[in-house]
Amino acid sequence: MAATRYIVLFRGVGGATQLPVKELRAVLGEGGFQDVATYINSGNAVLTASSGEEAVRAKVADLVRAKMGFDKAIMVRSLDDWDAMIAANPFPQAADEPIRVHVYALEREPAAADVAALQAKITGTEEVCVSGRTLYLHTPDGMGQSRFVPKMEPTLKLSMTGRNWRSMLALALAKLARDE
Repeated sequence: MAATRYIVLFRGVGGATQLPVKELRAVLGEGGFQDVATYINSGNAVLTASSGEEAVRAKVADLVRAKMGFDKAIMVRSLDDWDAMIAANPFPQAADEPIRVHVYALEREPAAADVAALQAKITGTEEVCVSGRTLYLHTPDGMGQSRFVPKMEPTLKLSMTGRNWRSMLALALAKLARDE
């Protein structure tokens, strides 16, 4: 298999759960991944591997569990998948409100009945769109005001991790060439 560039998203980093980027880069590099870079200290890494997405996810999970004690969900997408996620964004207001549009990488495609149940739980100003393994969320009143967000994971019955539109674009761009 040819080498592929992947974006690795760690769920639940921040607050009490830290994932120091310098150590993370070292662990992933020593684990055999190439060109490892990180973006801000909130659970984002980019790396090159010659294996498929699921193999990368499993290996990263094993490495960070064994070497760093991190044992939460990890989502992996190729850069091509990432670009497709950006291109498919159904919320054009993302350009003007990059912290009010969020994109979630889902561990798998949710069941149609679960997506319908999620749509039925919207009672505020939020808008949501699920496409394959991606969930798009627009929070016009801000993420902190949303009563809908905590319902997403249990309703879809899967793990997910989200990034705001600004982070989505940053992870796709050359900012990854330098570690922050």
